[in-house]
Amino acid sequence: MEREILDTKRKALKINLDPRIYGTFAEIGAGQEVSRNFFNAGAASGTVAKTMSAYDMTFSDAIYGAEASGRYVSQNRLLQMLDHEFSLLNERLSGEKYESRTFFAFADTVTTLNYKRTNEPHGWVGIRFQSEPGGLPNEIFFHVRLLDTDVNMQQRVLGIIGVNLLYAAFYHHENPQLMVESLADNLTIDSVEIDLISVKGPAFPNTNNILLNLYMIMKDFSAAAIFDSDGHPRQAKDLLYKKDIMILRTKYGQKSLPNFNLFNKATDQFKRTNKVAEGNLAVMIEVLLTNVLTDAQETPDDVDLESVAKRTQEMCDTGNTVIVSNFTRHNRLAKYLDRCKPKSVGLATNINNLKFVFNSTNFGENYSGQLLSYVNDMFSKNVRLFAYPFLDKKTNEVITTANMPVTPEAKPLFDFLLINGYITDIKDYSEDEVKTV
Repeated sequence: MEREILDTKRKALKINLDPRIYGTFAEIGAGQEVSRNFFNAGAASGTVAKTMSAYDMTFSDAIYGAEASGRYVSQNRLLQMLDHEFSLLNERLSGEKYESRTFFAFADTVTTLNYKRTNEPHGWVGIRFQSEPGGLPNEIFFHVRLLDTDVNMQQRVLGIIGVNLLYAAFYHHENPQLMVESLADNLTIDSVEIDLISVKGPAFPNTNNILLNLYMIMKDFSAAAIFDSDGHPRQAKDLLYKKDIMILRTKYGQKSLPNFNLFNKATDQFKRTNKVAEGNLAVMIEVLLTNVLTDAQETPDDVDLESVAKRTQEMCDTGNTVIVSNFTRHNRLAKYLDRCKPKSVGLATNINNLKFVFNSTNFGENYSGQLLSYVNDMFSKNVRLFAYPFLDKKTNEVITTANMPVTPEAKPLFDFLLINGYITDIKDYSEDEVKTV
């Protein structure tokens, strides 16, 4: 049975009429679009203790503290805002009048499309809230990319998603998947991307942040999710901006840990070839969902996301940053990473993946066009592929780029990529290392 989705005004009005919910709104960068929805719905005095918007950096620093990074649209700035606003609620609102209230502090820091259309519209949105009067605070925050090409539409989207967050926090926190799904209520899929979410607090006793972020991929809210070695979700640009990125592609279902000996050799080759500066290397393990999503008709409920989350945690436990995606082709990964404006990218992959791409029998009509599109998306972005050797158990032959079967129509392009160093073998491996691939 499908759930009823309330429109934005009805959500805001339901919150305004709920005598438990009371708090503040602090919004920077896109107007006061969230609080506007509550005022327009009516009965806002039942919910709104204060609204504010400190646009000038001097005012903002005086209220929330100086931002050491100089970046005001950031996770750190959002958390500073939530800290300050929630502490003021508890400091200033006390006594019998407020004993039955559950306080919240909502905050967002956003940059919408500028006049010259030269920036990337995005922002951080969050809430700190009590799930019971006088209770310990809970927290939800996420990062959004605003995809509309009109500023007014971006402001409208932000207003809707802010109302959705408040509604989800107070009415859906006991069902984390429903909570995440409801963030996109009354929005079109191509208007916003939510590429990171994090929750914590007593309202979420058994909630796994890795699992929540994987669920967003399955719901098409985001293309990928990134986790640091502690399993915490991270925003791609924060980790990868102008970095030299080296990624090992692995499948969710593979039974053993990756061959890190070969990966380390590939990384050393990448560093030498690209003259990577000390401290500028970002190494990542990718966990592919490819062999989970085998049927285009599958729904998220059919997929064992808990097993995917477990595999992701295992990769984090090796001390690496992990990216989870459903990028079945290397070029889709390259296009995703290009958002971060990396200095260079290296992909370590099994040569069987290349064997598939350069074999026309695996594709339908217009293979040439598909192959050219693949090569353009991949190698126009300073990407190099490092191919793992493969032991053919039937012939006991080691397959490398030198003897990999390539169909005739793809051979000239494949040779061009080899000659110019876009594709290269991992070198100096031992026979034992090949057997473990």
